[in-house]
Amino acid sequence: MKKLFLTGMVSLLIISCSKKENSEIQPSSDVSTPVTENVSGQSLIEASDCMSCHNADERMIGPSYKEIAEKYSEKDIEMLASKIIEGGSGVWGNVAMQPHPQISKADAKKMVEYILSQKVSK
Repeated sequence: MKKLFLTGMVSLLIISCSKKENSEIQPSSDVSTPVTENVSGQSLIEASDCMSCHNADERMIGPSYKEIAEKYSEKDIEMLASKIIEGGSGVWGNVAMQPHPQISKADAKKMVEYILSQKVSK
């Protein structure tokens, strides 16, 4: 009888623990990150995977930030922020830029503003 009682108690303990795990808060289905206030565009770029394809001065897989800054202006911030989030291809060659849907629009704009600040003064 004691064996049966102990077996039942262990089973209840296991069941209650497994229910607790299943009832934990699950991550939101929203894939965008919250806006990171007081964080610079440069910091956002350094914390992302941007540097694996881009460099400040030299073309790598993608264009350098200086090349981008020379081609675009402040009026293009919205469009370039959308390209960071949605990805794109064809402007700088055949290699497509991967989408980054986890980056918020506000953070993407900060990143673009930093990139555009790399324009060489003439």
